[in-house]
Amino acid sequence: MPEPMGFYTDTTVCIGCKACEVACKEWNQLPATNGGLNTLSGNSYDNTRQLDGIHWRHVKFIEQFAEDRKDGRWLLMSDVCKHCVNAPCLEVCPTGAIVRTEFDTVVIQSDACNGCRDCISACPFGVIEVNPASGTAQKCTLCYDRLQSGLEPACSKACPTQSIQFGTLRELRERAQKRVDQLQAGGEKRAYLYGADEKILGGLNSFYLLVDKPEVYGLPPDPKMPTRNLAAASWFSVLGAVLVGLMGIINFRNRGAAQPGGEERP
Repeated sequence: MPEPMGFYTDTTVCIGCKACEVACKEWNQLPATNGGLNTLSGNSYDNTRQLDGIHWRHVKFIEQFAEDRKDGRWLLMSDVCKHCVNAPCLEVCPTGAIVRTEFDTVVIQSDACNGCRDCISACPFGVIEVNPASGTAQKCTLCYDRLQSGLEPACSKACPTQSIQFGTLRELRERAQKRVDQLQAGGEKRAYLYGADEKILGGLNSFYLLVDKPEVYGLPPDPKMPTRNLAAASWFSVLGAVLVGLMGIINFRNRGAAQPGGEERP
């Protein structure tokens, strides 16, 4: 059994070149937006806009500048599916289309997907969407076909700065912690790892080195599993059933009281 594999993304060395986006689209043969006639978003240099069924990699451009533009910085991050250890999408899939592979990655099998969209609403990271070409939910597979052949995923292979690094999770976590220590020793006290431990959905097989709050990067600070709502939902269901029953009893008694005292009831 192979060791769990994944991505470690060091956002401090991302240059926003989008080589990862291009490599991902080329290898997975994903169609262009609107047949290649995409319009500018007006959101910095981010014209991909989001992760969805035809964009499995998305480079985020986050501008942090003063109003006079004299002081500020760019935050750049190549976003992708997190391949969660406790994956909400896998938990809610009714057809078994979403599976965990031998590499501990999460993959959607298009031939078993019925397009119900349950996984889309369950994902706290907004990763999954329907591919209009196939009519099924799709997302990053961490290049499962390449892994089976002993190859590195296309995006990390194309990254010129090693912002996206691929390997066993054990090695990646050790490497990432050394990088955090290096940055903090150099004065960047805000550096930390997001998703490298078990606090977030049991751990993310694609985790990040960040230098600001998760929300700044569009990441949830404390994502939850869908089952977190089961207990509360069960109590609401029971309470609703009790209220309906009481209303029925009251209505029945009121109807009986409305009958004339001397008449026989049919």
